[in-house]
Amino acid sequence: MAKKRSGGGLTGTQQAAKFLGVSVLAGAVLAGIALPAAGALGLAAKGTVEGFDEIPSNLKTPPLSQRTKILDSEGGLIATVYSRDRTVVPIDKISPYMQKAIVAIEDGRFYEHGAVDLKGVLRAINRNAQSGGVSEGASTLTQQYVKNVFVEEAGDDPEKVAQATQQTIGRKVRELKFAIQVEEELGKKKILENYLNITFFGQQAYGIEAASQRYFSKHAADLNLGEAAMLAGLVQSPSRYDPVNDIEEATKRRNVVLQRMADVKDISQAEADEAKAAPLKLKVKAPKNGCITAVSGAGFFCDYVRKTILTDPVFGKTAEERQKLWNLGGLTVRTTLSPRAQAAANEAATAKVDKDDPVAASVVQVQPGTGKILSMGQSRPYGLDPKKHETTLNLGVANRMGGSTYGFQVGSTFKPFTAAAALEKGISPAQTYTTPWKIELENSSFRTCKGSPTGYDKWELQNELEEEAGTWDMTGALGKSINTYFALLEQQTGLCETVQMARKLGYERGDGEPVKENPSITLGSEVSTPLSMASAYAAFANRGLYCTPVAIESVKAANGDKLNVPQTKCTRAMSDRTADTINQMLKGVVEDGTGTKAGLSDRDNAGKTGTTNDRMDAWFVGYTPNLSTAVWVGDDVGEKDTSMFRITIGGEYYPKVCGGCLPGPIWKIAMTGALDAGQTPSFNTVSVPRAEKPEDKEKGDQGPNKPGKPNKPRDGKPGDRRPNVPGITLPPGIFD
Repeated sequence: MAKKRSGGGLTGTQQAAKFLGVSVLAGAVLAGIALPAAGALGLAAKGTVEGFDEIPSNLKTPPLSQRTKILDSEGGLIATVYSRDRTVVPIDKISPYMQKAIVAIEDGRFYEHGAVDLKGVLRAINRNAQSGGVSEGASTLTQQYVKNVFVEEAGDDPEKVAQATQQTIGRKVRELKFAIQVEEELGKKKILENYLNITFFGQQAYGIEAASQRYFSKHAADLNLGEAAMLAGLVQSPSRYDPVNDIEEATKRRNVVLQRMADVKDISQAEADEAKAAPLKLKVKAPKNGCITAVSGAGFFCDYVRKTILTDPVFGKTAEERQKLWNLGGLTVRTTLSPRAQAAANEAATAKVDKDDPVAASVVQVQPGTGKILSMGQSRPYGLDPKKHETTLNLGVANRMGGSTYGFQVGSTFKPFTAAAALEKGISPAQTYTTPWKIELENSSFRTCKGSPTGYDKWELQNELEEEAGTWDMTGALGKSINTYFALLEQQTGLCETVQMARKLGYERGDGEPVKENPSITLGSEVSTPLSMASAYAAFANRGLYCTPVAIESVKAANGDKLNVPQTKCTRAMSDRTADTINQMLKGVVEDGTGTKAGLSDRDNAGKTGTTNDRMDAWFVGYTPNLSTAVWVGDDVGEKDTSMFRITIGGEYYPKVCGGCLPGPIWKIAMTGALDAGQTPSFNTVSVPRAEKPEDKEKGDQGPNKPGKPNKPRDGKPGDRRPNVPGITLPPGIFD
């Protein structure tokens, strides 16, 4: 028991408690400047209130943070995400036991008084003064509701939360003022509904529906007497009475609520005694929040959707507006993800590359003509535990969307872009070049889009093998991935035209920087991402129309309103004739070129292999008329010495990894699983001119394996692939 101060009278604690109680009442009376003449009595009455400022709309219908559901294209649940685990339900979806229990324990005279319970205030002042502390509160359920709205609005901002809960006369008066208006405009039933939906019940559960699901794995409408009493008892102190951590304390608190319900005649004493005697029977459902819970390995796609909402101006002009929309939640986001394609991509990414391998695999699939992203799969699982080889780094996308620092060098998968630029310029597929296996070109013969030469020294480059010397046409050079041919083709076509074609196809660096205008770009020295490559190749399948990738089909707000979503933008990158020609030439890659291990036997398909310096990155990007898939395999953690020579991946030993021998088979698994056997559209057939006697001596997959030092990641950063341009010296720090 508290002791009295020396000299008699109340202790400091008692005086403070009494002062606070009296001050609140005084403040309330002063706040009644425009109340009926009864003054303070008007606060306890249910009469009209005139003269106050208009009640804020957020008190009538508070913007409660709720769960957001992310769905696939067929309506299946991918994941549930929230900053507050809450599902708002109407009063008729809440058990009558729950309604009675919360009123009985928190505000027994709720239906008898107005916004303020004057009798309760006087009783609290007296008891608090006697105890020397705050043993009893006087806030009505309506006042608690108003305070909870302010706290909810503060979100996770500590400063705003402090302002919403500070023990000052000003805040209490403001709270009382709004409580009076809420009573007048909403009425008891709506206030009770709003209160039960906003209140925190512990264990990350906000609102009665989430609490019912968390502790009993049932809907709020189905709560029985004992369950309702336990939940009502949590409100006073969710941590102290948490049944998960202290079942005994929670049981005692439940019994207090049951007795209170009997005292106010909501239930009989016999009912209360029977419920008290029953043990608490919890059926706890662990909270599942975030993209980490996504099905079929779709965590990376889920996070891409989150990033889209947080970065795309269609969801808000400012980053703050978009963040507020996401935090508020309650959204139903229907995405472009195909459950079939995602299952196939996830299977493919993990079939030949294990999660604990020194390298990783990424698989991204895009639908030609719509830009819809159908899947994103990775060999490493989505998560936060590095000991389990988990990661949140999305290897398939740009850095701004959660991807690697720069992306990855694309190797010979770039060569079709050079071919498309050449065809658009009028160069025939029958164009031949006769070269030795190693050549030198003058950098001054390559001009940037500003008309300046790329340098004044020589560019030395070579093919994979010494016997790769001879005469090649465009089809043969694509099929066998001849470096010397494409260097000469770029020289004739123009470096600027080649770069512009890549840009038209949506080719972008992972770091968002402009594509560098270097001659070696034709051999894949520039960095990009699997999503960018899958989207670019989709334009070939779509007969020259490039469509920007999209991940969201529709978004519905908690109130049912439909929100605007990003739309794909389709633009012509090349003529349909050029695209048809590329398709026919790239069919040769999978039929008798470097990608034979990837080829599909039951339908038209085309693609291109790619391997970079020192086997740091290996690719296969290919497509059918209705699906484009990019597969990348390489170093995802920035180990400087990781090159794919003499390496074991997925339990299989590789003397050297090539685009056709590992990414190619992964691509085949992804495509076979995603495609419908009954839908086999064909490419538009065109006649592709060939040279009379093309020499075709190459075997195996080639990449820009040029002399000089191999490309290495810098500073251990994922995706750092420096273009290695022989004969060109780059200034220090240009890639930092």
